[in-house]
Amino acid sequence: MPEENCLIVRAAGKQLDLLRGEASRIAKAANVSWWTDRAEIGTRFCFEDSKSKDSFALTCDRLGISCQDG
Repeated sequence: MPEENCLIVRAAGKQLDLLRGEASRIAKAANVSWWTDRAEIGTRFCFEDSKSKDSFALTCDRLGISCQDG
């Protein structure tokens, strides 16, 4: 699957669980798939489309969790 719609976040524990829930909700609403991978500096969240990635980035910002393209 393409990696261009991915964000790397630095979160752990309950924050990471919260982000997984948000990613699932965003992907379900857009009817797309999503997945996570380990990254050197955090967790990579990937989506099938860029709109879902952008929505996830806004969610991270709203929650005060830093993210970067990855």
